[in-house]
Amino acid sequence: MRKELDYIRVSGSLGGNQDWFLDPFMKGGGCAAVTACDLCIYLAKHRGLTGLYPYDAREPQKEDYLRFSKKMKPYLHPRWQGIDTLDIYLEGIGAYWRDAGCEELTAEGLYGTASFEEAKEGVFRQIDKGFPIPFLLLHHKEPRLKDYEWHWFNLAGYEEAEGEFFVKAITYGELEWLDLKLLWNTGFEQKGGMILLGDR
Repeated sequence: MRKELDYIRVSGSLGGNQDWFLDPFMKGGGCAAVTACDLCIYLAKHRGLTGLYPYDAREPQKEDYLRFSKKMKPYLHPRWQGIDTLDIYLEGIGAYWRDAGCEELTAEGLYGTASFEEAKEGVFRQIDKGFPIPFLLLHHKEPRLKDYEWHWFNLAGYEEAEGEFFVKAITYGELEWLDLKLLWNTGFEQKGGMILLGDR
């Protein structure tokens, strides 16, 4: 069983790309803002929440995306430790939605201390509802996930087969299918988690 969202493309790239930023702080630590920009464009395009993105959401262009990232930066700006908790992200994205006049959405965190089964159910529910999932990974014991450490990225699909459950991770304009159980069980006490959206 597989389900994938019709994720946005920005000038041909699968979502935005942190490497585009000229601001060195955003280039090095703007991953949370990228997930939020992608999310807002997706919601403007697929849910008609056009107030969330002040440009053309049907065919987003890199130049407009960079302008938009400057609007998002005050809400999710890079910090010394990064945006390393779900609460910081929730506060920032919530403030942007309010200022953009969008009251249709809710958001809550599913913290990394939750069980894998809760995480799996959260992914099912969100993707089936048509919501991408901002995901925060902090430290991880698995060397293969080194590129995802201390990083925000979006999940935009799932696949379950033969007892395994994979999620479609999108970051830096590319996608990769990751084993959710491995991703979720980091092996460290300090954990990230997922942002789950809903309708009021």
